[in-house]
Amino acid sequence: MKDPSPTERVRAWEETVTIQTYPAPAPDRNPMFLDKRVYQGSSGKVYPNPFTDHISDTKFDKPYRAIFLENEFIRIMILPEIGGRIHIGEDKTNNYDFFYRQNVIKPALVGLLGPWISGGVEFNWPQHHRPSTFMPVNHTIENHEDGSSTVWLSEHEPMNRMKGMVGITLHPGKSIIEAKAQLYNRTPFVQTFLWWANVAVEVHEQYQAFFPPDVAYVADHAKRAVSSFPVARNFYYGVDYTPGVDITWYKNIPVPTSYMILDSKYDFFGGYDHRRRAGLVHVADRHISPGKKLWTWGNAEFGYMWDRELTDSDGPYVELMAGVFTDNQPDFSWLQPHETRTFRQYWYPIQEIGPAKNANRLAAVNLEMEGRKLKVGVLTTAAVKQLRVIVTA
Repeated sequence: MKDPSPTERVRAWEETVTIQTYPAPAPDRNPMFLDKRVYQGSSGKVYPNPFTDHISDTKFDKPYRAIFLENEFIRIMILPEIGGRIHIGEDKTNNYDFFYRQNVIKPALVGLLGPWISGGVEFNWPQHHRPSTFMPVNHTIENHEDGSSTVWLSEHEPMNRMKGMVGITLHPGKSIIEAKAQLYNRTPFVQTFLWWANVAVEVHEQYQAFFPPDVAYVADHAKRAVSSFPVARNFYYGVDYTPGVDITWYKNIPVPTSYMILDSKYDFFGGYDHRRRAGLVHVADRHISPGKKLWTWGNAEFGYMWDRELTDSDGPYVELMAGVFTDNQPDFSWLQPHETRTFRQYWYPIQEIGPAKNANRLAAVNLEMEGRKLKVGVLTTAAVKQLRVIVTA
């Protein structure tokens, strides 16, 4: 194999960054059990972990150790001190943040153990939201012979002490982010778990989520309610959509709402910013990762209140969540004693083509009819010298 030149290699490095931060005070010294609390549809008990029940209202400049991965197309920043989340995902070709970029660390009491922040990519396990979402993780950088680099993030999660790892890989010459997860039950007991990658994206009146074209219905948590999709025609989350409302648009959902697909034969979903003509695609093997979900605080005053609670000036966001071994929440899978589960998920930015109608790891495509005019958009995740697009009917 030919060794890649320095210009062909992915750059991977650590540096200290300073971010304005509202600190989370030390947790309460007295144990809290919360055994009867329902959290995200499952148990809210926390013992023997400490619990934080308040947040500071005063911010200051705080240094964080950050890990960067960068190639000619994209740049990402990971914060191992805050759960190992991907904090920044930037398309360098158009200066677009395809992940919601928080310019302040402003936790609210949303997490199982208290503090939680919005933005970026949060890897949730063994339940949602991740109990260690505001805790540091171990990390290391691997540089590979093909010029790619991987940042491994590892922890013994605080609930059952299982080992979880995710490797974030960037390849030279490709605009796609690869996440390789390894979940290991190091205990002699059967354990439950779920895994949802929680991707935040900045939204406004011209932002539209997209699911595969065969998705006709979406469901609430535990499938307590079902709505037609993309046009809702019934009551959903107490909102009257009977006139027919396109709920792919953030602007059309006034209350906090979740919807998860019920079935699809496709491996992708994502979101598109019509104002910036750019967006995001998630791709994963649907037989392992069938979960495709949108969550929003809602485009109304209650949602705006939560925007103010979680950021100073970065505005509203929605979450595009991708789940493995399930299509709904809370729906747990099992890890047998000493069993390991592995799987992969991928994200990449798109631009100019509009909401994708199909996508894989190589390309995203869109097809739209405007009267008798046919519009076709194609975006690839690597440079292609010769590309032929064939449309048949």
